[in-house]
Amino acid sequence: MTDPIRPMPRPRALELLEAWNGEAVDARAVPVHPVGRFRAIVLEALRGGGRLAALFGRPEDGRILLTAVLADDPEGKLGLLATQVDGAYPSLSAEAPAAQGFERELAEQYGVRPEGHPWLKPLRFEPPHRSVRDAFGRADPAATIPGEYPFFAVEGEEVHEVAVGPVHAGIIEPGHFRFQCHGEHVFHLEIVLGYQHRGVEHLLASGPDRRSMTLAESIAGDTSIGHGLAYATAVEALAGRASPARALALRGVALELERLANHVGDLGALAGDVGYLPTASYCGALRAEFLNATAEICGNRFGRGLLVPGGVRFDLHPEAARALAARVRKAWERARGAAGLFFDSPSVRARLEGTGTLTRETAAALGLVGPAARACGVDRDVRRDHASGIYRFVHVPVVNAETGDVFARSWIRLLEGERSAAFAADQLENLPEGGVRDPIGALAPRSLVVSLVEGWRGEIAHVAVTDAQGRIARYKVKDPSFHNWFGLAMALRDGQISDFPLCNKSFNLSYAGHDL
Repeated sequence: MTDPIRPMPRPRALELLEAWNGEAVDARAVPVHPVGRFRAIVLEALRGGGRLAALFGRPEDGRILLTAVLADDPEGKLGLLATQVDGAYPSLSAEAPAAQGFERELAEQYGVRPEGHPWLKPLRFEPPHRSVRDAFGRADPAATIPGEYPFFAVEGEEVHEVAVGPVHAGIIEPGHFRFQCHGEHVFHLEIVLGYQHRGVEHLLASGPDRRSMTLAESIAGDTSIGHGLAYATAVEALAGRASPARALALRGVALELERLANHVGDLGALAGDVGYLPTASYCGALRAEFLNATAEICGNRFGRGLLVPGGVRFDLHPEAARALAARVRKAWERARGAAGLFFDSPSVRARLEGTGTLTRETAAALGLVGPAARACGVDRDVRRDHASGIYRFVHVPVVNAETGDVFARSWIRLLEGERSAAFAADQLENLPEGGVRDPIGALAPRSLVVSLVEGWRGEIAHVAVTDAQGRIARYKVKDPSFHNWFGLAMALRDGQISDFPLCNKSFNLSYAGHDL
């Protein structure tokens, strides 16, 4: 299995183009290899501890150009390489499970078939009127809807299926969960999404324009700052401009407030799932304190409208910033106390410990990111490993756990919240002088940039490629849920079906972020 600690082996000279997070490079300088050599380089890097941060395609000269973004976390660098394919190519997924979703996506978007893929099924159910051939062999357009899906089935005496969703008992997004069970014992869970595919990548292409930032903020509603920051950073890199120092600090504050609001809300929801009402009530209410803190900066509780390429739209008076810092510190003290009740309860710990366990090896092989990965001992965080913006100057300590269970995924939220609250308050109390927004010019033509942000769920990756006129020709988005949904499926394997709501909440993944 992949060891996430060993440094990524160095390919031979000119086999990949090295870049930093948020650095624009000449798109024509990305090495293009024959398919066999491309595959060998990617697999060698993954076996050596590298990660597949993105794998995407775009039409070029009548073929599909596949581009891989390899992350070397210990070195803080990114490696870019490409290959051209026609109708099919040898799959990476059998040897690199982290590639399985990317290759299913490529099959849908461009009709290229990854031969040997162990799980080649639709990912988002692209509309049937597309001009590309169907890589899944479906002749009937009706088979392109999410309900027509070839589920894995387990056969045997007293084995049964349990179907949950896509319509759920609550105001949540649609997703279907199919359990193969023997009694309460779960043999296998298959998760089918794609019910709300909106075509975000297609909409972001041909920009930037007046709607682009709004689209980026809407990729996942609870991650407006994370996705908005990834987009703004990509555009700034392509324009060759950087945001003012004060704007960088305010962006970092907003990102950590978003993390705090969601972590505190999740702790309350986890408490509710195990019937521990004091923490459920307190944290449910205290989540609003961090949302309201964001609203104090920009007027919107989810940070909509705060970010723009070149900086931020709103500033804070020094007195208002100091008052907001005190408010954040006080709110966190109350949240920490409420969470302490939760973790100090023996009955709560008994319910969380050992439930929904993922091993470090499985998490690394699947490419898990964020708290879900760090709870398994996979030590990765974009703020440290690929620092950009304010995180190049101010370090946020990274916290890890080892047990990979619901307890670890819950405990990580508390520890991360502690550090996020301290960071946000410190920045508010010490905002740099100067303006908060600089104008940006035209984007560089024929350029490529990878923009990584550590959202509250984990690594967000945006890749933008411009054409000869400096317009965005291809925009690739990867939400952290893209990898982590498969982690949830594996966490239920050999568990009890009654553990599903608790495991699901401990991951708390985004349907919209996956579906795009």
